[in-house]
Amino acid sequence: MTLREKIESGKFIVCAEIEPPKSCNGDVIRRRSRHFDGHVDAVNITDNQTATVRLSSIAAAKILLEEGLEPIMQMTCRDRNRLGIQSDLLGAAAMGIHNVLCLTGDHQKFGDQPEAKGVFDLDSVQLVAMVDQMNRGRLLSGQEMKKATEFLIGAAANPFAEPFEMRLIRLHKKIRAGARFIQTQPVFDLPLFTRWMEWAVDKGLNENCAILAGVMPIRSAKTIEYMKMNVPGIKTNEEHLRRLESASDPESEGVRIAVETIEALQEIKGLRGIHLMPARWLESISVIVHEAGLNRIN
Repeated sequence: MTLREKIESGKFIVCAEIEPPKSCNGDVIRRRSRHFDGHVDAVNITDNQTATVRLSSIAAAKILLEEGLEPIMQMTCRDRNRLGIQSDLLGAAAMGIHNVLCLTGDHQKFGDQPEAKGVFDLDSVQLVAMVDQMNRGRLLSGQEMKKATEFLIGAAANPFAEPFEMRLIRLHKKIRAGARFIQTQPVFDLPLFTRWMEWAVDKGLNENCAILAGVMPIRSAKTIEYMKMNVPGIKTNEEHLRRLESASDPESEGVRIAVETIEALQEIKGLRGIHLMPARWLESISVIVHEAGLNRIN
């Protein structure tokens, strides 16, 4: 079954994320792909995350296809205008890539080349709407396409950024524009995320869109401290910090925290799955999925 079919069937979805290398070595993707096989339904390929040059998400997604995994190609608005985005989407579709996550993109000032010019011709809501129009057989210019794309459209959401009400409004806009799945920022504040989900369910936003909660396994207390100081929009958990600081084996404790988070998330009404964000800790994927009882059956 494809990711689209799994979502339509009501299956609980497990996705994960992979970083392309800062080089043209495709074997890096091939090696990293082994951590996901049999454990997840689809794998996100980031698009120059943190505004840092990496192997393109399109090329990396194609390599994942060749390795037998279903990719979710991220597409940001930072680096391309609408002409370049549409061209890249057509190229991806021609290569058999049919899942796209539409993002505005981290501002270039956060990257290692802050002097780069940001494009931002579209924002993420407009990008979702444009891909939806391409699925209907028309380019943004209105020109009819001889063959329409068939993208499953995804978007991101941050339930923890302020103002809270604006986060809800943007979620509504993205779903109304055509998003069929949403991946959230990592959940560390369960009460706030539960409140956000209650609003989404109350508005019926989960009925036509699968909401997947972000889960980030943390392997050390230093990681939480770093995020507190350097990653905007993420609300960390002080209890997790204390547990990791006092643990004799922080990595095992990090796995336990991730599994506990998944178990709690599964009890939230309307949630359709999780999105694992392991950063450079790919080895944790198989352990977490197994201990949470979520192994995929191919």
